[in-house]
Amino acid sequence: MHWKLFATVADAAGERESTLELGDGATVRDALDALFERHPQLREEVLDDEGDLHEHITLLCGETNPFLDGQGFDEPVGEGETLALFPPVSGG
Repeated sequence: MHWKLFATVADAAGERESTLELGDGATVRDALDALFERHPQLREEVLDDEGDLHEHITLLCGETNPFLDGQGFDEPVGEGETLALFPPVSGG
């Protein structure tokens, strides 16, 4: 699976994209754990003290937000799936 990282999340990771191998039956939680294994400094940037996604962070799995459709961390992640993490971005 493939991660795309944006703005301060990418800055914290030191890269904008990351490809990781996950086993069959992987979930968003598994994908995040693999990302945190590669970039431990991202855990505080992405998760709060209870292990939930920070309010200001958006996570997309493909073109959907698993936290809006009720699956959350349990959303299945396909082998070729692209996930994205980004904080609020503004500009003009």
